[in-house]
Amino acid sequence: MLLRLARKSIRVLAISVFFGAVLAHSGALAADKLLALYSARVMSQSMPWIAQEAGLLKKYDLDLQLIYVAAGAPAYAALISGDVEVELAGASGFVRAIAQGNSEVAFIAGVKNVLTHSILAKPEFKKIEDLRGKKIGVTRIGSNPHYFAIQALRHFGLDPKDVTFLQTGGAPETFAALVSGSIDAAVLTAPTDAQAIALGFHYVVYGSDLRIPYAATSFVTRRAVIAKRPLVLGRFLRAMAEAAMILHTDREFTYKVLKKQLRIDDRKILDAAYNSEIKVLEPRLVIKPEALQAILDEISPVEPRAKKIMPQEMIDSRFLDEMEKSGFFEQLWLGKR
Repeated sequence: MLLRLARKSIRVLAISVFFGAVLAHSGALAADKLLALYSARVMSQSMPWIAQEAGLLKKYDLDLQLIYVAAGAPAYAALISGDVEVELAGASGFVRAIAQGNSEVAFIAGVKNVLTHSILAKPEFKKIEDLRGKKIGVTRIGSNPHYFAIQALRHFGLDPKDVTFLQTGGAPETFAALVSGSIDAAVLTAPTDAQAIALGFHYVVYGSDLRIPYAATSFVTRRAVIAKRPLVLGRFLRAMAEAAMILHTDREFTYKVLKKQLRIDDRKILDAAYNSEIKVLEPRLVIKPEALQAILDEISPVEPRAKKIMPQEMIDSRFLDEMEKSGFFEQLWLGKR
């Protein structure tokens, strides 16, 4: 009798262990993998980091594989080729691809619709005219920093040919080149510009004052990914929307993330960066047509087909629309501001 009971108990235990393992395995498989790319180590691209630190990826059953590729041709090539599924980057390369006939690219959300870069230099360069014949560091030719520098030069009556642009590869590399003296000026954004100020450099052009319309930071994907994985992309953007809310309302948590990811511990630098940048970041991830139109206007002299494209044609707003209509945004921001 005791033997039969023992055997029965063992069988029950074995079955329990088996189903426990199955359920555990099912739970492990529940998180959907999503391969995403970010193109700059800056505050405006911090939402995936915030989402990870705040447990939002787990909340939305996402296994986000996040990789870094510096802004420019390599970054947008990764999306167009299918190597990644969604990207957080400047829009220039993608708009150019659309103008060249790529109908797969779609903008699904926005983070920053104006440029907030600045040009910084040593104190002996008092104004932008002093940079004639000098070397200005940008991450890559065709990147947001490069475009900002061109627009800033023209704004003050200079020809971009009056300076020499040097590619550095990334924002930290641009900052390092400025500090080492291998370039005369650098195009930087928060928080790297604040680091440069702390070391005695100064603004030759403070970009936030210019408020140049431009899709500086956007979420972009391919229409094939939208068709194949709409629920996953929807959950991903909900996670990013919650991260954006944290970014806008919880300065201390944001600083914690920035300290970890950017290795910046100086409170003054973080304050300066946050105070300047947060004013122009979109709390509800809106992507503005005029920000994309600015890029179409920029490339139209060399890409005539850009003149025939409407900004709205490049945007797929279904995920943002759903969050508005369902009351998600209303609930998310209830009592927060």
